[in-house]
Amino acid sequence: MSAIPGGPAARDPAATDPVVEVRDLGVQYDLRFTRRTTMRGWFARLLHRDGSHRRFWALRHVDLRLEHGDSLAVIGPNGAGKSTLLLTLAGIIRPSEGEVAVRGEISALLTLGAGFDQELSGGDNIGLVGAFLGIDGRTMEGLTPAITEYSELGAFIDAPLKTYSTGMRARLGFAIATAVQPDILLLDEVLATGDQVFRARSLVRIRELIREAKAIVLVTHDLEFVTELCNRALLLDHGEVIALGEPAEVVELYRTRTAEQRARQEAEAAVIAAGAQAGGGGAEGAPAGGSGASRA
Repeated sequence: MSAIPGGPAARDPAATDPVVEVRDLGVQYDLRFTRRTTMRGWFARLLHRDGSHRRFWALRHVDLRLEHGDSLAVIGPNGAGKSTLLLTLAGIIRPSEGEVAVRGEISALLTLGAGFDQELSGGDNIGLVGAFLGIDGRTMEGLTPAITEYSELGAFIDAPLKTYSTGMRARLGFAIATAVQPDILLLDEVLATGDQVFRARSLVRIRELIREAKAIVLVTHDLEFVTELCNRALLLDHGEVIALGEPAEVVELYRTRTAEQRARQEAEAAVIAAGAQAGGGGAEGAPAGGSGASRA
């Protein structure tokens, strides 16, 4: 697929400056803005000014250095802070503490359909997303044929986006995000949507970007993809860095931790079930043997 004519030139792989440098990053969320405010809650906040219990750290003490040509996979359980990290790298979320230094142009596909207008056609959305990325309309117009071909939308490129299937939107979003040939590409579970053919073609395109010394950061639950394509992996859990290094080693650690957590959960469930069964058995047996004592 064609890249932007005159777009950012490929960086020298021998350059010493990192593409991304994260130092002691912390992102804190205020839970007061994630739920509806009631009159009772409003008065409670007036009486109790200390709102520390309504805040939590989505990321804390994260250090990361991304070099030219790196392909970094960010893995971890749900709620680990993976998407928050990508949003921070993209400049959408500001750090609560620490620093994030990004050197180069960024293209991000963080949420399926992000930046799309459901009422506009696929072709119009190409221009819209390009505007969000800071690319002029003439350049995006020149890229539209290549994007249309890669996404395999055909005549649907002129249809409203609301008529697209989930897979069609995924293909269009991925085609736009990778057509601009950025210095840094951020992907959040984009390969989790779409058929096997699309996934295979996406892998080929990502390999092309890696060969062009473009840095990639992606969130994925596909551990085979991590070991197959990425040269580094980052494991997060509860907002903290558990491991950063060789993909095979980080994936093995993640699998071990996941198995241990599953075993603990199953053991706890077994204890609860045994307790419930014992309590139920006692209640069922009481009328048979204890009815006379109860009447006495």
